[in-house]
Amino acid sequence: MGSSPNSKPKIIRGTAGYVLEDVPHMADYIPDLPTYSNPLQNNPAYSVVKQYFVHIDDSVPQKIIANKDSPRGVHFRRAGPRQRVYFESDDVQAAIVTCGGLCPGLNTVIRELVCALYHMYGVKKILGINGGYKGFYAHNTITLTPKSVNDIHKRGGTILGSSRGGHDTTKIVDSIQDRGINQVYIIGGDGTQRGADRIFEEIRRRRLKVAVVGIPKTIDNDIPVIDKSFGFDTAVEEAQRAINAAHVEAESGENGIGVVKLMGRYSGFIAMYATLASRDVDCCLIPESPFHLEGPGGLFEFTEKRLKENGHMVIVIAEGAGQELVSESIQSLHKQDASGNKLLQDVGLWISQKIKVWFLVCSVCAGYLKCVILLIPFLNSD
Repeated sequence: MGSSPNSKPKIIRGTAGYVLEDVPHMADYIPDLPTYSNPLQNNPAYSVVKQYFVHIDDSVPQKIIANKDSPRGVHFRRAGPRQRVYFESDDVQAAIVTCGGLCPGLNTVIRELVCALYHMYGVKKILGINGGYKGFYAHNTITLTPKSVNDIHKRGGTILGSSRGGHDTTKIVDSIQDRGINQVYIIGGDGTQRGADRIFEEIRRRRLKVAVVGIPKTIDNDIPVIDKSFGFDTAVEEAQRAINAAHVEAESGENGIGVVKLMGRYSGFIAMYATLASRDVDCCLIPESPFHLEGPGGLFEFTEKRLKENGHMVIVIAEGAGQELVSESIQSLHKQDASGNKLLQDVGLWISQKIKVWFLVCSVCAGYLKCVILLIPFLNSD
């Protein structure tokens, strides 16, 4: 499980500027923790894995490109099967929980976890926690087997149910301890992983032999090192449908402007990938690239130019883009959702109104173009 934004990562320093941002582990607080042979070594179906066990000191650099004279920089633990594990299969009681908003692929992750635990590692006792974090102490559990999850990847949502909030660390760890759970797989976004970190800290305080595994749930694809987070491809595919609808309607009206707001709190991967795949987008606004509205090089100037050239325009904007501009004109209340994430202002509606007002003033004062705004919002991210 990765460290939450509120906790300090465990740092290991090596020679030549090597810095490992390590993850917390049971071995940190349970001395002389016994290890066992990985069951994969004795499984004929996975015998090829013997060649690919990850060495205990293997790591992945945060930045692939480096100068020959630069320090080696920050590294992270490499994922993958180890030759030695800390649990015997018969002693494992695993639990899986999904929290926060829905995301494409949740059922697929649940299915793969169950099948991997059961078939690859010989774990037979797997529980599903109903209804998010509060399900640990407020709902019943369900038994998960390869048979029960066989076709769940074909359905949307999550078979375990989900919710925001409901995080009571003491009650959750009490439930984990009472049920004899010793492996917890937590699937969720930023708020969920902050909760997972607090659960681990309480487990460490009680010195329990319980592994806490955080599985990041973000269709925004905003996770360093990995290539792609689950749900991202589906989000890009669905975003293109919205862009196509905006393009058709904008093209059908005189000086029509289609504004499509897409997911992306702090990163613009969905907006940018959907823009590149669509080829119908004139302007893509993302959180990583600040922009301004008025003056040379501003959005208004560019919009006017595109309308004069093409007679229509499509703007794609990630929900986190331009938030500093919105805050200047709308008093920010700094509210948070139940998961502890900052509630963003509706930048899609805001920018649509700004463009309308700009062209209304221009048409009255200087005979500039009038335009029709088509706002097509797409689902906000978790």
